[in-house]
Amino acid sequence: MSVTTAATAAAPLPEKPKQGRIKCIVWDLDNTLWNGVLLEDGDVTVRPAVVERIHELDRMGILHSVASKNDRDAAMEKLRALGLEEMFLYPQINWNPKSDSIRHIAKALNLGLDAFAFVDDQEFERAEVAHGVPEVTCVDILELDEALARPEFRPRFVTDESALRRGMYRSQIARDELEGDFVGTNEEFLAGLEMSFTIAPARREDLQRAEELTVRTNQLNSTGRTYSYEELDALRESPDHLLLVASLTDRFGGYGKIGLALVEKGEDAWWLRMMLMSCRVMSRGVGMVLLNHILRLAVDAGVAVRADFVETGRNRMMQITYAFAGFGEVSRDGAHVVLEADLTAVQPPPAYVRVEIVE
Repeated sequence: MSVTTAATAAAPLPEKPKQGRIKCIVWDLDNTLWNGVLLEDGDVTVRPAVVERIHELDRMGILHSVASKNDRDAAMEKLRALGLEEMFLYPQINWNPKSDSIRHIAKALNLGLDAFAFVDDQEFERAEVAHGVPEVTCVDILELDEALARPEFRPRFVTDESALRRGMYRSQIARDELEGDFVGTNEEFLAGLEMSFTIAPARREDLQRAEELTVRTNQLNSTGRTYSYEELDALRESPDHLLLVASLTDRFGGYGKIGLALVEKGEDAWWLRMMLMSCRVMSRGVGMVLLNHILRLAVDAGVAVRADFVETGRNRMMQITYAFAGFGEVSRDGAHVVLEADLTAVQPPPAYVRVEIVE
């Protein structure tokens, strides 16, 4: 298979980072999604095998977008006629370098570039992307099946939420559009979303999604550690631990399970061994709801709360979340920091969100 990392003649490429799981595939259109060149041939025929693969990957929770040098109106009209417009998030159809288009998609989806693959029939376009955004995995359309068989394209678990992921992102696009047109304060906008935040002990049926959260979440993972299904199941049943999951809905639909917390319960202190939130809720003002719930439980139990934090280079937002919740640094060993909470002023949930606690 052809995963393009070769340099252009002008300059050598930096070494390609170790590839993680692919979360979004960006597709070319001409001679990739369909046979022919839309602006030259006038009509093109879709490639059924490619469309079948797109739908299969969509059911597995892998997102899709487009980076095509084309006339946007003509290309979007063709995608609508083929019944494929809804499959692609933030399609970039213009005459810009495709590396720029992929950067734009990554920013819109709030995903790292190493979570992207790019599929194109043209060696030049793959080389341009490989040079401009070397984190992206580039694939020749002629070797698509071989590429998709690789482990990074196969999620470890396909959960109930996997097939809903594209719809969740489309709901987010609707929220963003509403926010862009909204006149009023941010609190008024958030109140209008009618958010409901649910916190519950993890059940066995939650664990596949819980493991997926530890693997997928980078910016809002307090330690950067991942946990396997088996590890989470053992912790869920441990009397010395508390494993909580959080989910969020609003009037546009569900965000799914978006938070996970692991607490080790000691006699005098509880240790937050892991706290993570999905990046999809960063702008919803609910990042501290789960954390403050744990602090209130600790107050009721009469124990202190300490937290492990490991600086990964990507989880600065979680460090800020801890600071806003009243945590301060008490010790440090390199990138590993121990924080302790000030339990004298635990914050209530924001007024614009309804919190439901499941025992």
